[in-house]
Amino acid sequence: MSQATFHIAVIGCGHWGPNHIRTFSAFPEARVVAAADVSRQNLERVGRAYPGLALFEDYRRLLAETDIHAVVISTPTNTHHAIVRDALLADKHVLVEKPLCRTAEEGEELVTLATERNRLLMVGQVFLFNRGILKLKEYLQFGDLGRIYTMVSTRTNLGPIRKDVNAVYDLASHDIAIFDFLTGTTPIEVSASGAAYLQPGIEDLAFITLRYPNDLLAHVHVSWLNPRKVREITVVGDRKMLVWDDLATIGPLCIYDKGVIREPYYEDYGQFQLLAREGDISIPRIQLEEPLKAQARYFLDGLRRGSLTVSDGKSGLAVVRTLEAIQASLAQRGAPIVISRTKPA
Repeated sequence: MSQATFHIAVIGCGHWGPNHIRTFSAFPEARVVAAADVSRQNLERVGRAYPGLALFEDYRRLLAETDIHAVVISTPTNTHHAIVRDALLADKHVLVEKPLCRTAEEGEELVTLATERNRLLMVGQVFLFNRGILKLKEYLQFGDLGRIYTMVSTRTNLGPIRKDVNAVYDLASHDIAIFDFLTGTTPIEVSASGAAYLQPGIEDLAFITLRYPNDLLAHVHVSWLNPRKVREITVVGDRKMLVWDDLATIGPLCIYDKGVIREPYYEDYGQFQLLAREGDISIPRIQLEEPLKAQARYFLDGLRRGSLTVSDGKSGLAVVRTLEAIQASLAQRGAPIVISRTKPA
């Protein structure tokens, strides 16, 4: 596309949709022209904040507008498949909040449809545009940490508690996308245990183990039932270790020059030791930017280029496949589930 200005519409104006309106409105090459929501109250609120928006209670009427180039979908997860499908059939480019959809079968249909209609399909994995995560990716690419043994993430808080999806789909989808992004690959096997204390059938916490290629082991702890808000990832390599803490005040990354060494000289097995190596801790300077703004800029750049390399439909589908496997493991009380990456015959 080569338009000087891209006309953007937002579907879903509850908690997160107005942030998309605000973010895209800040770019001179974008103009937010319309919004849709089933709640008249939500529409009136964004209408007061952004006069001139065309407001629709039925998103299908919005999609019929021919001057809209792309839509941002910020609605409950169980509505994603139908709305994304309708948007692609209306020849709109799509940025949909994570996760892409509920099932891999739905995701396959959407990715195929986007290809057939020559439309961009992007999943709103905002942490892939977090400057701390991008810096962490850089350290891994240059091998600063050495061979990576394990990655551990913790994402907890007291709420917000959702009714449409469990804590796995709500929270772990972030960390799975981050791990896939950092490693450049996807897990081959998962095992998960969880519990639904507040709402029957909707797990509010889970402990997830992901096995990636090259024997890399990752662990994810997500919970809506925790007294502290935590967003943290620890990466352990054979040279150095690193902690990303999104809520840290002094900087999101701490690099620990620590590791385990083998005593090189010993006369018998009784003298053999594995020794902890202690080193310095460094906090790199990182120029922070609102990730949602960086994500919006990347989407607009993608509209100009006609392509995406980060957080596209295929990577979003890979996350959904992992989420499905986690659900299967939860149902079998932690049984390992091998993840199939190919479409069933």
